[in-house]
Amino acid sequence: MLLVATPVSATIDLTRSKLTSRSRDARKQRASSFLLNAFAFALLVGALSEPSFAASDKVRIGNLTDVSFGTIANLNVDAVASQSICLFSGSATNGYNVTASGTGPAGAFTLSSGTASLPYDVQWSSSVAQTAGTQLTANVPLSGQVSTATQQTCNNGPAASASLIVVLRSAALSSAVAGTYSGTLTLLVGPE
Repeated sequence: MLLVATPVSATIDLTRSKLTSRSRDARKQRASSFLLNAFAFALLVGALSEPSFAASDKVRIGNLTDVSFGTIANLNVDAVASQSICLFSGSATNGYNVTASGTGPAGAFTLSSGTASLPYDVQWSSSVAQTAGTQLTANVPLSGQVSTATQQTCNNGPAASASLIVVLRSAALSSAVAGTYSGTLTLLVGPE
């Protein structure tokens, strides 16, 4: 297994959203700055440095990069951040499974800012360049995945073999309280 840390960040501009008369009163009670840093969370994939790949190892994940949602002004649509990554499986079938967990209760995918929380969704696709995939459930393995990577670090053959998709749902964004949110997403990948 391999652990890699990747920070993810976003700023949500709540000043540009349309407000009802009820929400205007709530807006006045909040701080004058309505910027919400929705993600300052590290993505952990299976130790915090990239160890050497031993011959007996069967899976390797790499090419994870920092993810930034930028400034999110439209809270009426889901914010999606996707990255193509290298997932290599050296099993006889090139198969693997992936299990995700967050820092919320029971491993829920939740970011926190003080006592406020912000849920997010995690999706996985065994294809590259995807903006939607199979919804992951915290601590439940998604099995039956097959890697197309022909080399451990995707230096030869396909440059990537899977997509990791993180989604901030509009319902959660529109009800979020201003603040800096953080959390950790841990991915555990195993051969099949």
